[in-house]
Amino acid sequence: MSKPSVAELRPVVHPPGVKDRRSGEHWAGRLYMREISLRWTRHLVTTRVTPNQLTYLMVLAGLAAGAALLVPGLPGALLGALLIQLYLLLDCVDGEVARWRAQTSITGVYLDRVGHYLAEAALLVGFGVRAADVFAQEEAAPNWLWAFLGTVAALGAILIKAETDLVDVARTRGGLAAVRDEAAIPRSSGLALARRAAAALKFHRLVGGVEASLLILFVAVLDLIGGDLFFTRLGVVLLAAVAVVQTLLHLVSILASSRLR
Repeated sequence: MSKPSVAELRPVVHPPGVKDRRSGEHWAGRLYMREISLRWTRHLVTTRVTPNQLTYLMVLAGLAAGAALLVPGLPGALLGALLIQLYLLLDCVDGEVARWRAQTSITGVYLDRVGHYLAEAALLVGFGVRAADVFAQEEAAPNWLWAFLGTVAALGAILIKAETDLVDVARTRGGLAAVRDEAAIPRSSGLALARRAAAALKFHRLVGGVEASLLILFVAVLDLIGGDLFFTRLGVVLLAAVAVVQTLLHLVSILASSRLR
């Protein structure tokens, strides 16, 4: 079987609603990764690799990124950031292969969602363990408070995703159709304004895999200059705070909107 060209792939694997879905497509996907993934997909669609196998590899890449952060210093942070880029690439490729082969499935969607939960949580837990100085390079013994805060950030990141996914669960069990984008706007004008302000600032994205990995890399560079873990620990506090605040705000936003009606 001959490999399709990028021009042949594009209208099939990037139909309307994929790259232009502002609420679903990651900015890195729109900016560069969807173009990179097309070059990988054209080679993979003629192989025996299945979309679900690619999703499993995506999960492994995400988990490996969290584990990579246990490597002290800049090398661990850099490796973690690169593995998250691989995670994002595989997240694009699995769906593209599925669409080209007409192999999209409920199982694939489920595995993809579980994969996001596991991978992004692993990254934040790994960040917390990194800040705890698990190998006692900076202090006499690990300080597990930082690992706890990293776990709080991970739990918040999971809950934020779960709050969104559970809207579909609640609507399905209630016999309602899928929610429309306009239903996400809070009924209160004050809450609607606050939601627009939060969306403009985009601080909630800091607990996402790509953004968190870049922040981790940035603070690792600062720590390299400073010679200790001050900025890494500051980053853990920041992400834990963002995760807790965003979890609460997101829940209020859902309850105040028409998504459950």
